[in-house]
Order: sequence, then structure tokens, then C-alpha cells
Amino acid sequence: MGEFRVDADIRRALERVISSERVSEGPETKGFEQAYSRFIGTKHAVAVNSGTSALIAGLLALKAKDGGWTGKPKAVTSPLTYIATANAAVLTGMEPVFVDVDPDTFSILPDEAASVLERDKAGRTKVLLPVHLMGYVCDMDRLGALASKHGVHLFEDSSQAHGSIRGGKRAGSMSDLSSFSFYIAHNIQAGELGAVLTDDKEIARLVRKVKANGRLCDCPVCTRSQGRCPKFGKGSKKGNWDPRFLHDMIGYNFKAMEFQTAIANAQVSRADEIASKRRRNVKTMNDLLAKHSDLLKLPVYSDDVSYLGYPLVIRDPKRLNREDLQLSLEANGVETRPLFGCIPLHQPAYAHMKKRYAGKLPNAEHIGAHGFYIGCHQYLTEEDLHFAGKAFDRSVGEVAR
Repeated sequence: MGEFRVDADIRRALERVISSERVSEGPETKGFEQAYSRFIGTKHAVAVNSGTSALIAGLLALKAKDGGWTGKPKAVTSPLTYIATANAAVLTGMEPVFVDVDPDTFSILPDEAASVLERDKAGRTKVLLPVHLMGYVCDMDRLGALASKHGVHLFEDSSQAHGSIRGGKRAGSMSDLSSFSFYIAHNIQAGELGAVLTDDKEIARLVRKVKANGRLCDCPVCTRSQGRCPKFGKGSKKGNWDPRFLHDMIGYNFKAMEFQTAIANAQVSRADEIASKRRRNVKTMNDLLAKHSDLLKLPVYSDDVSYLGYPLVIRDPKRLNREDLQLSLEANGVETRPLFGCIPLHQPAYAHMKKRYAGKLPNAEHIGAHGFYIGCHQYLTEEDLHFAGKAFDRSVGEVAR
């Protein structure tokens, strides 16, 4: 769904890492964290090895900040997203609670989230976890008001929204914390890399601990090489222990590598340019496919969206079958992906929830069963886009009833 090109900036960044002979986290990672937090507009960024790790580390940091959660805590989130969002909740001991989405922007509906929060008299909901799918930013003003009213954390899954804007703010800067993924198909590409962003110093500190197996050593800048350590000697009469190897939390090894952070950092300064090119491609494809808008729901265009892909939803499955159309497009040279599926209704791993949610998520169920997307990445040319448009003309003509 994307293309990765090693340009001069990326090549220089990789050569810099090789020349340094340091591949574990170091100056490149620090530089990326500083650059990306400035770009998004937060005080802190913590690099981790994937977007999934960012979600898990963020949730565990919130749990630790609250002093732990008893019972079975809940996270209200989207049923229409990559499965990592729900998985992260489950893997941190939470129950994902799904609410329906807007049919145009795939964003969770604030009224649906409000209903869940108001029904939760026991206060089991701890996190409101909206997902900015395909670059569309959720209604963060209303969701923020809900989170504040009910005393729950607001956590943006911004994995697919690098640089998207709503109300003058970038996705990832409108909550307690946010997660990003820099997977190879995303707008900033590093292969495998993630980050947690926040204005909260304590959340950032806890994320750094979680990603390093919960070690006690959590200072932003290590001063041991200067012969001093704020934690040195605590808990030991001899004062000869090392806080890097003492652990006061249970965590994971989610640390990033210098190669990935250097690659990502080389693209941060071009993030707005990348988003602009993707918007141009979405606008062009909308023009080319306007003739098919009676059969295909085209993506809503906005100058504020940094598009991950070009999403389409079949309006009437009786007239146009998604699988048939995708197979025909692939045969005509256009790569496609289904739009993830509605998690509790379409994903086998969540089949145990299917009965509970049957008929309750109509928008997500329809989009998950009949939505798909194609690429809109910045390397596509006008010739590529017109090729795709003609492929759609042929394929729709072949399979539409």
C-alpha cells in the first residue's frame, strides 16, 4: 500500500548510524523524539519499537499512574481499526468496549461513547481510546469533554494520522497521551517503529520505564558517566548497586533502534509536504472516480487530513460485491486492502464477543464488510493515478450488477 525510497537524507542518516557503531538507542533516537514532539506539539515523545508497543506502554503507564486498576477495567474504543488497538487493551488486562463509528470519517461517535460512560455506574471505564483511522481526526473537543466529565483518561490512537489537524491542533496533541506507528505503509516510514507523545512528564517517565523492562533507572538524561546518579545508593548500605539493573515495575523490552529512528527523523521535516502530496492524490482520485459514486462511497476530502490511504465503501453490496471488485482490480494492476473489518463481528480472535455486539454497530459492520482502500502515497504520479482510474472503470464495468 506504500512505497519506500532511500533518498539522500535517509542514506546520510543510515551512514551516520553505521559510522557511530551504535545501533541501540542513542543520539538518533533522542533527536527523533525531540523533532517529532515539536512537530506534533507536545512536550514529550518516547520512541518504542512499534505502534502496538506504544499502545501497550501507554495503557500500562496510565494504570501505574493511577496506582493500579482493580477488577476488569474497560477501554472504550473503535470497532473499525487495525486489531492492535483492541489487542493492546486485552494484553494489558482491559476489556475493550466498542461503539459505532461515523460513516464518513470512521471516527467513534461521541454520543455512543457518552452512553457507555453514563451506563458505567461502577466506574470500570478507565480509558477513552479514539482512533484517527485513515487520517481522519475524531471529534476531540466532545470526547475530551466526556473524558473530563467522567474522570477517565483520553488516549488518542494516532497511528494513521501523522500531521492531521482538527481545530488548529495536530492529531496526537489533544489528549492525555497518544500513540503513533511508523510502519512502512504509513506517512512517515521506518519499517517498524512507534512513539508515545504526551504533555505529562509523569506519563512520559512511566512509558520509559515500561519500555525498558520496568527498570528503576528512568532519568531522561543519564549522569552516571559524570560520576553521579540521583538514585545511586538508595536501598543499599554499601551503595554499590546499579539502577539500570534494578526493576520496580514489570515491563517489556520495547526499545527502538538507531536505524529506525534515524530513518524516521529524516522524514519529520517533510511530513507536511508528504501529507500535501497525499491530499493531492486523494483529490485526483475523487475526480477520476466521481462517475462511480452511485456505487462507491468516495472518501470525504479535507485539507486538514493527512491520508493514510484512499478508502472506499461499497454502497449496495447487491449491486457490487467487494471481493469480486478487489479481485478484478488486482487483475487490472491495482493493489487493494480490506478496511480492517469490524473487530467483534468480523475478527475470529474476538468471536466470543460477536453475539453481544450483533446488530449494535451498523456503520462499522457495513464498512468492515464492504470497505476497502488503495494507496495514495506521495510517490504516485499523475500517470499512476490515471492508470488506477482506468482500472476502476474496467473493473466496475466487469462486476457491477
